[in-house]
Amino acid sequence: MKPEQPSILILGTRGIPAAHGGFETFAEKLALFLVARGWKVGVYCQEEVERVDQRVRLDSWRGIDLIHIQVASKGPRATLEFDWQCVLDAARRPGVCLVLGYNGAVFLTWLRLMRRKIITNMDGIEWRRPKWGPAARTWFWLNEWIGAWASHRLVADHPVIADHLATRRPRSAIATITYGADPVTSAPEAPVRALGLEPGKYLISIARIEPDNNILPIVEAFCSQKRDMKLVVLGTLSDQNPYHVAIRKAANASVVLPGAIYDQAAVKALRYHARAYMHGHTVGGTNPSLVEALAAGNMVIAHDNPYNRWVAGAAAVHFTDTQSCAERMRQAMEDDALVKACGEAARTRAREAFRWEDVLLAYEDEAYRLLGVTSERTTAIDRPSPGAV
Repeated sequence: MKPEQPSILILGTRGIPAAHGGFETFAEKLALFLVARGWKVGVYCQEEVERVDQRVRLDSWRGIDLIHIQVASKGPRATLEFDWQCVLDAARRPGVCLVLGYNGAVFLTWLRLMRRKIITNMDGIEWRRPKWGPAARTWFWLNEWIGAWASHRLVADHPVIADHLATRRPRSAIATITYGADPVTSAPEAPVRALGLEPGKYLISIARIEPDNNILPIVEAFCSQKRDMKLVVLGTLSDQNPYHVAIRKAANASVVLPGAIYDQAAVKALRYHARAYMHGHTVGGTNPSLVEALAAGNMVIAHDNPYNRWVAGAAAVHFTDTQSCAERMRQAMEDDALVKACGEAARTRAREAFRWEDVLLAYEDEAYRLLGVTSERTTAIDRPSPGAV
């Protein structure tokens, strides 16, 4: 029998309404979904201030309890302060705790001591990212282990991540639940033309500008050939970051660098009208931007690794270095039949494996499980779909 009003707290994001990234979008989707199904939902929101005068402030949005936590620190320290204060507050509230990411998992030990039920989405393998130094890698590695053992249930968003987590915890403690995306079947051309672009005449990359996302090789590959197309690279660029400076130096007049765009309607339009989507990610599981590209019917040009091969399936062609990336770009710019076939495969893959309804129902099942309620519904989302690569 289900509880009269089940309760869940969502920790680990900067808050909602979503304005920053994949976890925030997911938190908003899940919170609205559960509220509509009778849950009491609280979402922790980071509020950066010069001086803390009200550590915890409650608000509501569309039936969701927004729990604002004030932090006066800056940078990584602010994130740790926020995570710790969220844990302290959550320990005093009823409900299942859903934690998105394990970067501050050391604090989850307090939730366990206070007998809270914890589900943790373990995200990607952060300590493998080349951008981190030895100290940061050690911190992430330790927190991955702590998160794995402090949580009652672990969520992997990709079969390869599930395999990795199985080296930390038994398979029975792990659920594989992907990310979701809404189908995009139309979008206005205005945001595209505002950047001096023509629909169907550009390739696009939407990612953090970091070495493990292969942004520099993508720019170099594009600039190595002359085509009547452009390359759009969305993402924050800083003149103080040597990698960002190298990208600006490598870019020619056909590379558009508009910075980060947080208007989701504009991003959706830029993705939808692109000739192909560039995905250079090498570390991680099911990347939200790649799933959204599939839902928009994009042909994908992806770095060749098990993460991207499984997610994109037949929608993608793959590259390993600058030369092979340039060749895949050439194919995308010249071969209309290939672009069409990959686009059709993208929509099929998104429909079969990345529907929001399946994802959100699977999370609800996990939450009910920790409340001692067994769902009669069996979801296929807990295992790779039959057509997975």
